[in-house]
Formats: sequence, C-alpha cells, structure tokens
Amino acid sequence: MMDLDMQPLWLTFKLASWTTLLLIVIGIPLAYKIAYTQSRFKPVFETLVSMPLVLPPSVLGFYLLLAFSPQQAFGHWLEQFFHIKLVFSFAGLVIGSMIFSLPFMVHPIQAGLQNLPGSLLEASRSLGKSDWFTLRRVLLPNIKPALLTGIVLSFAHTVGEFGVVLMIGGNIPGVSKVASIAIYDEVEGLNYPAAHRYAGVLFALSFSILLMVYLLNRRHAHLVRSGMVRS
Repeated sequence: MMDLDMQPLWLTFKLASWTTLLLIVIGIPLAYKIAYTQSRFKPVFETLVSMPLVLPPSVLGFYLLLAFSPQQAFGHWLEQFFHIKLVFSFAGLVIGSMIFSLPFMVHPIQAGLQNLPGSLLEASRSLGKSDWFTLRRVLLPNIKPALLTGIVLSFAHTVGEFGVVLMIGGNIPGVSKVASIAIYDEVEGLNYPAAHRYAGVLFALSFSILLMVYLLNRRHAHLVRSGMVRS
C-alpha cells in the first residue's frame, strides 16, 4: 500500500460522503411525497426517479455533460450569473452522483413509508401536526432499517461509479480521478498490481458496509419479533 496513490481513494470517499449527505436532505422528502401523493402523475414521478437504474451510465453522463457545458443554456447561465462551472469539477461530480444514486436513497425509504400503517399518518394529521413534523417525529423513527438501507446503498453505489464520473469529470488528479478511474488507468497501463490494490479496497469497503446493513436489519427484525422494539 505504500506505493499506492491514496488521493483517488480519499476523493472517492469524499464524493460518496457529500453525495449521500445531500441525498438524505433531498431523498427523504421526495420519498415521502411519492409515497403519499394521490396525483395521477405518480407513475411518472416514480419513473423519473428510477431512470438511473436502467439508463447506461454513459447515456446519463453524456446528457449531464451537455447540460453542464458552458456552451449550453443551463451551463452558460450558471457560469455567467453564479460563476459556477460544473464540467470537469468536483461540484459537477456531486450533482451527477446525486442523480445517479437517487433511486438507491428514495426506493427503500418509499417502500418503508408505504408499509407503515395508514393510521400513523392519519393520527398525526388529525392532531394538526404538519407534514414535516409527521415525517420527522412519527414516520422516520418507524422505518429506521429502510432509512439505513437507503443511506448505505447510496454511499456504496457512489463509491463504485465510473461512467457518469468519467463523462462529467474526466480524469483530473485531485478533482475527478476517483478510485474507479484509477483502476481503469492502471489496467490500461498494464499495472495490474496497483489495479488489484485499488479494487481490493473498494471490494472490501462495499462488502463491509453491505454486511453491516444486513446484520443491523437482521438484529432489528429479531428485536421486533421479540417485542423489544416496534417495527
């Protein structure tokens, strides 16, 4: 490990941490709205959130690259009025990663909310509580396993990104060269020992955090069956 450049690994963890944190802020309210909306457009909202699951990462990355480009209306507007450049920048990677990992945050939380008894929501509303209070103090405490699953899956999925990151950020050391890009570089350079080390770190990290989720959810299910905690 001594001859391994650690910068791509630290950048990967930084990207995954920022992406996950922002997805918590955005994904929880979005999952709540989708779970309880009565709009006839609900299937459209669910489809849009789920699109990153079926779109090739290169397709998503390509359209984000076009949107973020200063030559396009949105990218030009950001750069002209806010001096924000998203192409080949860490900020652009975060936004792209949020879109790419959005379903991994929203879907578990949405499923957890929809599996709750409707009486919880009705009781809170009958007491005059706001939607924000109901979500924060009534619903979320009852879906802790789903919330943990969304957080961990979003983090792990961002760690393994390649196509979207490469399209938006390129391969700039210290800016956009995350571990998955570093692996690609080492393989292209036939430096398989270094590629093995990068891949081994990502494999161990992904395995560990997924194992933690399954163990914690299993423990929670056992406590529920034992009557020690509520489901």
